[in-house]
Amino acid sequence: MRPLRNALPAVLSALAACASPATLDEGGLELFVLGRAQDGGLPHLGCEREACCAAARRSGRIETPACLGIHDPASGALWLVEATPAIEAQVAALHAMTGTRERGRRPVDGLLVTHAHLGHYLGLAWLGREVAATEAMPLFVSTRFAEYLRTNGPWSQLVALAQVEPRPFAPGSRFVLRDGLEIEAISVPHRDEFSDTVAFKVRGPRRTVLFCPDVDAWDRHEGLLERLLDGVDVAYLDATFFDGRELPERVRAEIPHPPMVDTMARLEGFAREHAGAVRFIHLNHTNPAWNDDALRAAIEARGFAIAQVGERVLL
Repeated sequence: MRPLRNALPAVLSALAACASPATLDEGGLELFVLGRAQDGGLPHLGCEREACCAAARRSGRIETPACLGIHDPASGALWLVEATPAIEAQVAALHAMTGTRERGRRPVDGLLVTHAHLGHYLGLAWLGREVAATEAMPLFVSTRFAEYLRTNGPWSQLVALAQVEPRPFAPGSRFVLRDGLEIEAISVPHRDEFSDTVAFKVRGPRRTVLFCPDVDAWDRHEGLLERLLDGVDVAYLDATFFDGRELPERVRAEIPHPPMVDTMARLEGFAREHAGAVRFIHLNHTNPAWNDDALRAAIEARGFAIAQVGERVLL
C-alpha cells in the first residue's frame, strides 16, 4: 500500500461562511462535506438515546446522512455525491457554500450514488414532478442500479418522464465529469439487495478524495483497503459503529460494518504519519463518538478525525 499523500492541514478548511471562488487557484475544484450521519440521520426515528435527545433539543444540531458536494468555480457546475432524504437541505447548503443562486429546476448538474439503500438514493424522489421536476438530470449509478431504477416504481417514472438520465458505469471503471475531474468506482462488499455497492475516488487536478461510506468488512475482498487508499489525499471511511456493541438488540450479521476500532487498528501507522487524512463518516445514531468528547479526543490523538459538515477539500 502506498501511504496516503500528506494532504492536511493545507487542503482542509472548516467553512464558517460561504466559500469564495476567488481563493482557488485557476482550474481548481472544491469538495464539501454536506452530511456525515448514517442513513437515518440524527435524531433517529425511535431513538431515545442521549445523542438523539441532544439533537432534538438543540437548534442546528440535527445531523443529515453522509453526502458530499463538488463545485467547479470556473463554470459554476455542481455535483452531489448521494441523494439522501435530506437532499433539499444539503443542496441548499451547497448553494450557500458556493454562492450559487437561481438554479431553478436544475439545482445541481449531476448526481453520483454509491448504492440503493434509503439514506443514499431516497432523495431521487425529490427530483420528480411532485417537487423539483428536473429535466434530464445526469445520474451516475452502476449498470445494475440503473436497471433497478428503470424497472421499479416510483423510480421508473423519473426515467420515463426524463427527469433523470441514468449514466450507467461498471464497477471498477472510471468516468469523467469534466476536464480534470475523474471518478473511479470501486466495488465494495455490502448488502446488495437492489444494486451493487461502490466507493468513489474523486480525482481533481491536484488531489484525490476517497468516499467509502458503506462496506461490510475490509477483509472480505483481498487487498480492498489497500486499493481504496492507494494514492488518495483524503479518505472518508465508514464509521457506522464504533466497536460493534452499540445495538445488542439487533443481529449484527444483518447490518455488518467494520467497527471504527478495527479500522483504526489497521491504519494506525498511516494515520500517525498523515494526521487527519483518514476521516470517519456515516456515523450511526448509536455511535458514542457523537457526544463523547474524551473519545473524540482519543481518536484524534491517534491521527484520525471525524468529518465535519462544511469542511472543504481543494481538489
